[in-house]
Amino acid sequence: MAREDDAREGRDPAPAVTRSIRLLGLLAKAEPRTLTELAGELGLAKSSTANLCLALEAGGMIQRTSAGYRLGLRTAELGGAFAAQFNQVREFYSVCEASEVLSGELVQVALLDGAESLYLARHEGSRSLRLGTPLGSRLPAALSATGRALLMSMSDDEVVALLGADTVFPRLTERSATSMADLLDALAAARRRGWALDAEESFRGIVGVAVPLEPWAPSDPALALGVAIRAPEADFERIERVGEALRVAARELTNPFSAAARR
Repeated sequence: MAREDDAREGRDPAPAVTRSIRLLGLLAKAEPRTLTELAGELGLAKSSTANLCLALEAGGMIQRTSAGYRLGLRTAELGGAFAAQFNQVREFYSVCEASEVLSGELVQVALLDGAESLYLARHEGSRSLRLGTPLGSRLPAALSATGRALLMSMSDDEVVALLGADTVFPRLTERSATSMADLLDALAAARRRGWALDAEESFRGIVGVAVPLEPWAPSDPALALGVAIRAPEADFERIERVGEALRVAARELTNPFSAAARR
């Protein structure tokens, strides 16, 4: 492995940057790592790893604790800055607060990153859950409501090309869909309703409802707006009420000058 890394970095115009990115990726797994552990996972000498850590620590990207290194505050600032560059994320909070339904719910914004939903923003409603999906975390797009909301905007052929016809999705709960056929059925139902559903397929005890957001500008990524509801409280009437409120919010978060707003 170390030789492969060396060969790859031999063609890398900035190997120190590449190594730093890999180090940050290791720490993103949310558990502190010691210098020895980082050096082993990176395939580097401890002295080289120590130099990387010193530079990243000086820049606020990581911090040293008694248990080892972890991500620093600067990474949170950068994550917030990434999300804030999109108009829809900036307006998301005020739209939720103004909604009679969504003001009390846990509402999240996610984008599609490969085969996963990446969570960017979170509105804590007055009766919101205290679990939900942490910012910066990921879920399989095939199983999460936000992921399905993003996929329902694609054709079936595009979904198959993205995820693979023979892909077997992870069984996160006993309700998780595991086949492409199951996913396509779920997306067809979502398109008919106008909102996607995750009926305890990502987390046991949590039902997700989500809708797609049209990109504000052509260069923006497609986003999804979703709500997490405790399963015992997720009766059909509440799910429909939340789904319709999300559709209204999505219209309010659509660029008024876009083609989508004129439809």
